[in-house]
Amino acid sequence: MKKIFFLMVMSSISLQGFAQEINKSKFKAVPPKESKIKKEIPPAESAPKVNPPAVVAKPNPIEINPEELFSDSALYKKESNSEGVFYRRNQYLGSFATKSFTSTIRYRDAAFVDGDKIKVYLNDKVIEPEVDLDSEFGGFKINLVPGTNKIDFEALNEGFAAPNTAEFQVYDDQGAVIFGSQWNVGTGYKATIILVKE
Repeated sequence: MKKIFFLMVMSSISLQGFAQEINKSKFKAVPPKESKIKKEIPPAESAPKVNPPAVVAKPNPIEINPEELFSDSALYKKESNSEGVFYRRNQYLGSFATKSFTSTIRYRDAAFVDGDKIKVYLNDKVIEPEVDLDSEFGGFKINLVPGTNKIDFEALNEGFAAPNTAEFQVYDDQGAVIFGSQWNVGTGYKATIILVKE
């Protein structure tokens, strides 16, 4: 046992002889080498050059001839080739000038009430998706824009007795009748009137 203890003491003394002496001074960090690479600043982004589109002069809506709008049959459903069926076509009911700011359109079934339904458009936008025509006048009021105001009545069906028939009246903002008439159109066809606000 004494031998083991003696060996341990001797080995610890010999190990201390190989240990380095601790430097008691404060540690000083080595400064980094100065980089020879220069930081590049990216160039300021510039917007790509875009040439503005050419300005196209808009025609004066008051100078447009509404009759010309209907000269191209591609705009409307083509007429049926069925002989003797006069209502399988679009009906252009005319254009009317007014100084009114608003207009009231009223309509009802022109014959006996047989379940006729229509869809109403103002300048190609649906304003009444489905209207049942009956014996009493129904309708709507619109604000007129300067120039052309196109109103389309599309037949959604023909009721129990063909064709889709209606009587309509157009009033100015003073309550005076501008125009009144009837349409007789087949399913999918339109009756169109134009109000030109001067």
